[in-house]
Amino acid sequence: QVQLVESGGGLVQAGGSLRLSCAASGSIFSIDHMDWYRQAPGMQREFIAAISSAGTTNYVDSVKGRFTASRDNAKNTLYLIMNSLKPEDTGVYYCNWRITIPARPGLKSMDYWGQGIQVTVSS
Repeated sequence: QVQLVESGGGLVQAGGSLRLSCAASGSIFSIDHMDWYRQAPGMQREFIAAISSAGTTNYVDSVKGRFTASRDNAKNTLYLIMNSLKPEDTGVYYCNWRITIPARPGLKSMDYWGQGIQVTVSS
């Protein structure tokens, strides 16, 4: 059973920084893409950043130049460094990975979500 556990959220003042982590445990054959999503109060969950298996990153326009996604394949960990935080960045942040796991027989790919972690940016 694969689990994703997020850490690093909290309360920060506008202009500050936070680093989120998302660590995987369990039996993993390979990891495809790793994504970050955010759900603001009263809003739908939205995509904000992704990093491919090759390290290519993609960001929603609202966080470009401020957020950086990175991955440590040896540690099965995804990071999101968030700089110049704004009150509108407040929300619950989720990691979402496409993972290939051993299956008897063969392999199968599935999407996994972290539990979500709160980030609050005060003005």
